[in-house]
This record gives sequence, structure tokens and C-alpha cells, in this order.
Amino acid sequence: MIDFPFLFDTMLKLLGALPTTLTLFFCSLSLGLLLSLGIVSMRVSRWWLLSYPARFYIWIFRGTPLLIQMYLIYYGLGQFPVVRDSFAWVVLRSPYGCAVVSLALCTAGYTAEIIRGGLLSVPHGQIEAGQACGMSRWALLQRIIAPITLRQVLPAYSTEAILMLKATALASLITVWDVTGVAQQIIQRTYRVMEVFTCAALIYLVINFIIVRVIGWFEHRLTPHLRERPVDGPGNSHLDAINNSNIQRGSV
Repeated sequence: MIDFPFLFDTMLKLLGALPTTLTLFFCSLSLGLLLSLGIVSMRVSRWWLLSYPARFYIWIFRGTPLLIQMYLIYYGLGQFPVVRDSFAWVVLRSPYGCAVVSLALCTAGYTAEIIRGGLLSVPHGQIEAGQACGMSRWALLQRIIAPITLRQVLPAYSTEAILMLKATALASLITVWDVTGVAQQIIQRTYRVMEVFTCAALIYLVINFIIVRVIGWFEHRLTPHLRERPVDGPGNSHLDAINNSNIQRGSV
């Protein structure tokens, strides 16, 4: 028998932890996006003093597990007096701050490579055409490079956003009581793993669905030229008339 009162009570408790999950997700994703812009600027630079540190950063954070990065930041940085005496300790002394920093640093490495791929997809001929028209670097970035790059990176970035939302569940391992953390607390008291984790999975599923739909809406708005135009319309009546007359002439 399905225990509906228990499921309802569990869902309410998990929804109470939903603001922690959402703020953790949005803070880490926003901070990671800002950090990735600086990293990708260094990564595409012609100067090796800028390019190689960015490559090393991407290599480190893409090549090591996020859980190990989170443990090193939460358990490791506090051992150094330099860190405890710095302004960063205001953030790193709390589990929530360590979770945001670790998630942001990790997603910055992936996002930087996604943006770099979008920059490389910009046709060089369009850049040369803009330069021939006398556009400045800022105008090229604003009117040509940025719109094309944004259209190219949105599908891959939606996947990164979904992965980051699911990665917030790791924050429960450093005592951040998000949806997964509260679910583990309930399981420790009730030993009802299936029901509790099913409720938690439904919450993550709904949030991921909303993220996909929102990013899909942005992608739809940014690509009107890629959508198929209707065959029948006021603007195509003259084309239909020409085609009909050609068919009639061919049948004579």
C-alpha cells in the first residue's frame, strides 16, 4: 500500500529545502559564468602567458572529480592560516560558501570551453565583412561575434546547467541541507529510501524541465532565421500563381 500521508509530509519537507538548492544553483552558475568569461578571454589570447594558465585551469577542473574539489576546498583550505586571515575566510568558513565556490570553479572550466567552441564557430568571412564596413572591435563583438556565439553555445550550456543542478546534491556531503541533504536526514529516521528519494527525484525532474524550457525559449527567440517559413501565406500568393501557370503551359 502507498502511504500517501507520508509522501505528502516528505514532499513538504523537501520543498522547504528547495530555496537552498535553487540559491546554490543560481549563485554557482552565475559566478561560474562570470569567471568563465575571463578564462575564455585568456584561453583565446595569442600571448602564452595568458593562454597557458587558462589551459591549465581548464585541465585541472575538467580532469578531477567535483567531489574531490569540494572536499579540498571545504576540508583543506581552512588548514592554512593565510586563508583564515584573509577576506576569503568570510565565504570559506561556511559549508554553503565552500559549496558555491567549488561548484562555480568547476562549471567555469566547462563553460569556458563551451564558449570557446562558440567563438570558433563564428564564420571568419562575417568578421572580415564587418571590418570592411568599418566596424570597431566593440561593434564586431556586439553585432556579429556575440550573437552568433550565443546561438551556438545555448544547447551545450543547457546541458551544463542541468548537470550543475544535479551536482548541487553533492553539497549535502559537506552538511549543506539542500533537497538531497534533507532527504538523507529523513531516511536516517525512517529507513524508507524508495519513497524519499522518489520525491526528491521528482523535484529535480521538474526543475530540470523548467530549465530546458526556458533555455529552449531563448534559443527559439535567437534563431528566427532558422525556422521554416509557412508555405501558404499572403506573401507567397504570386509564387503560387506563377507555378500554376507553368503547370498549365506544360500540360498544353
